[in-house]
Amino acid sequence: MTAPAGGAGSKRPSMMETVQTTDGFLRHAGRDFLIVLYTAFRSLKLYPIENTQVQKALDDLAATTKQLLDVERELEIRLQGEFIFVNSTRLRLDLDNYASFSHILNVFQQCGIGAVRLDEGVDRRQLQVFVSLLLAYAAKEANPNKLFELSQKLSDGGVAHVSVEPPLEAEEDVEEEERLKEAAKRTYARSVAVTKEVINSIRMGRTANVKKVKRAVQAIVDQVLNNESSLVGLTTLRDYDEYTFTHSVNVCIFSVALGRKLGLTKLQLYDLGMAALFHDVGKSRVPLEVLNKEGGLTEEEWRIMQAHPWLGVLTLFGLRGYGEIPYRGMVVAYEHHMKIDLTGYPKSIRTRLLSIYSKVIAVADGFDAATSRRVYQTVPIQPDQVLKEMWENPRRGYDPVVVKAFINLIGIYPVGTCVILDTYEVALVHNANPDVAHVHRPVVRLVTTPDGALLHPGTVVDLSQKDANGNFPRTIVKATDPVKYGINVSDYFV
Repeated sequence: MTAPAGGAGSKRPSMMETVQTTDGFLRHAGRDFLIVLYTAFRSLKLYPIENTQVQKALDDLAATTKQLLDVERELEIRLQGEFIFVNSTRLRLDLDNYASFSHILNVFQQCGIGAVRLDEGVDRRQLQVFVSLLLAYAAKEANPNKLFELSQKLSDGGVAHVSVEPPLEAEEDVEEEERLKEAAKRTYARSVAVTKEVINSIRMGRTANVKKVKRAVQAIVDQVLNNESSLVGLTTLRDYDEYTFTHSVNVCIFSVALGRKLGLTKLQLYDLGMAALFHDVGKSRVPLEVLNKEGGLTEEEWRIMQAHPWLGVLTLFGLRGYGEIPYRGMVVAYEHHMKIDLTGYPKSIRTRLLSIYSKVIAVADGFDAATSRRVYQTVPIQPDQVLKEMWENPRRGYDPVVVKAFINLIGIYPVGTCVILDTYEVALVHNANPDVAHVHRPVVRLVTTPDGALLHPGTVVDLSQKDANGNFPRTIVKATDPVKYGINVSDYFV
């Protein structure tokens, strides 16, 4: 066998290694660029241009831009849905950069920008003009010519090496959104059906099809990574008759979306999703008359109910022969009611640190359970009140960092919350505002007129948008029970 030419250290990198190196560089350098751009936005918004902090922010922006352009020659920042791409490399969103990424997305969207291009000739002065104009136009009332006007102002200001482009064709976006919505519905319905099949099989002592569950979880993870809002919207279904199964699927969706927010890898999200879907599997061994009892449980019934975590572990051990069940799933089944101070159940004999999966799933489980209507909880608690209780009451036993990340994920008013506006209109929260500065001003769907007439499908409005006078046309007064107004929340998401 002939030895390759060249010494040991002369091996040239393969094309795949080169691509991976480029992607790695762009992920780090692109993230640094967006963070200094965010700092420049915030500084210019708070202080006059001559302020030392503003000048430093602009110096940092110029230096970071130069470093990127020295390697890449040209820089394209493109928005695609809720994602940011730098030279076709998607940047990873995590807790550290959530505020900066969300703010930049919001500024670009307010200006009607789909992409920004910078080339090697750009200098500090041009970047200063660019950032100042973006802030000015983001604050202006929405109008179809906003992007054209911004582009003209850049040209008039001598900014020759920065250009702005509109988003992808709006019609294509609408078609894509409908396609993703349909895919989300299929994923949700299939997951509920598979969960029902598996739980009923376990309850009747039959063999459960674990491979089907794995496929369902993989579909949920893929859906969350591609189009999180469509799938999270479907958690509003919370079917009263099918609570056991929809609850497990909802906890899986919330957990995967939250795990993604916390920076877990795709493989870790698969494990987390499996653990979430099986977190309550021990309840399949609890008698139905205890599980579905109206009113309070007797001491003996409560003891039986409190046994479901370790019954879940035994059940999952039994399933290991039929397909791969990660051990993490068993840990979650055991720990998800323990609370971080270990005052929950089962009682721990010695001190232990709960797994991050258990902490995530406990939050998802607690939120979905409290906001659902069940046999013994015919009036669900309003989502904003549930979040407030989870955040403010340490006796609930949730990890505050995970609760905070969950609130960042779904907003102060979670998707599906029914709200009354100061215009006397009733609306449903469509999605959280990506700009954390407007966490109290989500995107909503108006579902009644001011005089109470029901609308379907209703109009989607962003409560953070100001009118020509700089005022907010609509503001949330309070959350309310949709049943009072004859509104079935899931009708607006299915």
